[in-house]
Amino acid sequence: MSEVLDLSAEARDRAGKGASRAIRREGRVPAVIYGEKQEPTAIHLEEKVLMKLLHTGHFFNSVVMIDVAGKKVRTLPKDVQFHPVTDRPLHADFLRIGEHSKVHVNVPVHFKDEELSPGLKRGGVLNIVVHDLGLTVDAAEIPEEIVISLKGLEVGDNIHLSQIKLPKGATANDTTDITLATIVAPSALKSSEDEADEATEAAAETAQAPEAPEAGSEEAEG
Repeated sequence: MSEVLDLSAEARDRAGKGASRAIRREGRVPAVIYGEKQEPTAIHLEEKVLMKLLHTGHFFNSVVMIDVAGKKVRTLPKDVQFHPVTDRPLHADFLRIGEHSKVHVNVPVHFKDEELSPGLKRGGVLNIVVHDLGLTVDAAEIPEEIVISLKGLEVGDNIHLSQIKLPKGATANDTTDITLATIVAPSALKSSEDEADEATEAAAETAQAPEAPEAGSEEAEG
């Protein structure tokens, strides 16, 4: 299960660009909590703490309990806007959720058992198509990651969404049987296979070509 994160915040009394700039000069980040059919709550957070949570790698698929003046609000991070030059956070959005709300999250996909894949042992390469899988899950059951085994996979094998077991109660947001990863041949092996195919095709074409008339024959004499 994904870790529940804690975050302290203070209510924002003023809105607008000027107030936001003043907050940022103090090392804090303007933010808003919205959803659950309640009025949005304007807050601001300590920038260093927010950056630390962002660097956990699972910030956007974790429940964040925000403490505002002693009252804890259960939220799900939805967006953080960054400065295009400095990469400092400019604003953050949090969705207010119930303890067992159904939420949409992007969960990282990780692969294991590389040493048990015959295709990878032969020099094949794992081509990851989907790095994050969109899921709808109970807010109390958000998985930290989706782990997929590569055991037994050969060069040319594909891993499709229908082949993996999702966490209990989770459904994929994508309704198609998308490809998550493939085992592809390395470039050197591909080149030799292509050359072999071309040689085979050339030999077949030569065998099928009509023979040229011999010199002295009627066709040659015209």
